[in-house]
Amino acid sequence: MRTMALRFACALVSCFLLATPALAHRLAPSYLSLVESEDGKVVVTWKTPRVVSRGTRTEPVVPCPPLADAVQTLEGTAFIARWTADCSASPLVGAVLGVDGLDGSGTDALVHVVLADGREMRAILTAEKPRYTIPEQESFADVAKGYVTLGVEHLASGLDHVLFVLGLLALLGARRRLLLAISAFTLGHSLTLAIAALDLVRVPSGPVELGIAATLVILAIELARPEGESRLRAHPGWMPFGFGLLHGLGFAGALAELGLQPQAIPLALFSFNVGIELGQIGLVLLSLPVLIGLARLTSNSPRAMHEIPATVIGSLGVYWGLQRSIDWLLA
Repeated sequence: MRTMALRFACALVSCFLLATPALAHRLAPSYLSLVESEDGKVVVTWKTPRVVSRGTRTEPVVPCPPLADAVQTLEGTAFIARWTADCSASPLVGAVLGVDGLDGSGTDALVHVVLADGREMRAILTAEKPRYTIPEQESFADVAKGYVTLGVEHLASGLDHVLFVLGLLALLGARRRLLLAISAFTLGHSLTLAIAALDLVRVPSGPVELGIAATLVILAIELARPEGESRLRAHPGWMPFGFGLLHGLGFAGALAELGLQPQAIPLALFSFNVGIELGQIGLVLLSLPVLIGLARLTSNSPRAMHEIPATVIGSLGVYWGLQRSIDWLLA
């Protein structure tokens, strides 16, 4: 009876305190594009996610006055505003643009500037750095650093992805098979991230997100099984590889939300994936000592204590699965 009560309490606390959409995924970045023509006119596109943190509002800061009111549309999961600005009085190079309201919004902003002579500049604005001075030439090192940061942030702020990695740690421990499982998971999501980001295959986000929730439920079942009966413990490569394929599609969805130009995809894809891997390695390195310490402290504890990770991960997986199923059906 006490075991059932403990399981129920863990499931209840997990769902109410952790299973919010904002924690399940970092909000999609906003996107600010300026395309200059030879007469000094600039076409401005401002794309911001439909779902934002409560009480926040992001607004673009453009260095030139508009010639007319913006035309606003709703496309998919984002609001898009387009207008033309008159920048003939001063060149765009050296001008400062930015986004207000990033602090507390749960999102960053991608900037893309195309000058009249064809030069392109890209940057990523954050709450700590909400302004961008347009340079004469693009710095690939700065662009790569920005996408690496996005990758780390997406991994760290996506609770479903974090829980999956932590579940693998809890299941396999600090052993060689953990390295095999993490490597297989990395290979899987790197493969589908590249394929999807390069637009070689398109998969609707609804079933992908539902499938990611299902991987947490399957992982929880494996955690609850005795060690000799766990298929994932016996074969730590194949199942994480398959799960990685699915999670990679989720990562690709986040990258696609940036509205990248085709020529920008290779650098963004590589850097974003490096960021995800750095975030994953950091998560493993930080979590291993904690998990080892907890395993020693609970070595003589009742079985119910050992089932808490499976209960938490499984409960959240079921919660997100139901939530995403409803969102998919109502979309």
